[in-house]
Amino acid sequence: MFKKIKNILGIEGVKVKLDLPEEVQTKDGIIKGKLVFSSQTEQRVTEMSIKLIEKYRRGRNDSKLINEYLLGSIIVDMDLTIPENGEKTVEFELPFNKMLSEMDQLESKNFLAKALVKMAKKLKNVQSEYKVEASVVVQGTRLHPMDSQAIDLKQ
Repeated sequence: MFKKIKNILGIEGVKVKLDLPEEVQTKDGIIKGKLVFSSQTEQRVTEMSIKLIEKYRRGRNDSKLINEYLLGSIIVDMDLTIPENGEKTVEFELPFNKMLSEMDQLESKNFLAKALVKMAKKLKNVQSEYKVEASVVVQGTRLHPMDSQAIDLKQ
């Protein structure tokens, strides 16, 4: 009985860890990485979901606005058995499209406006942070393991 409860809650079950490059070029439009699975008991993974999310902040103090945008995602059905006290690695490629604001579009098209746009972004306190989130579905559990890691997207 105790073992069933631990399985349902995912205790001693599958742990997932993202292995990503430190930075990715936006012109590539793809993130190549790995998911490392480990488990203290034999478990079966049936699905993995990976997302790239942009957290876009602008403004200061009371007028601060924060939005999150999904830039890319994949869902993969799988039948992967993780052995007891074992580890398995799965490689993935996550395609994405970076969203450009009107200011970003103006900056990329007009050489003369580039300095003005950078100054305006600084005044408006515009910041973007990117993270990759991975979650997996493990057969027989209700709480599915997940991992999240920040990533640096370079122009």
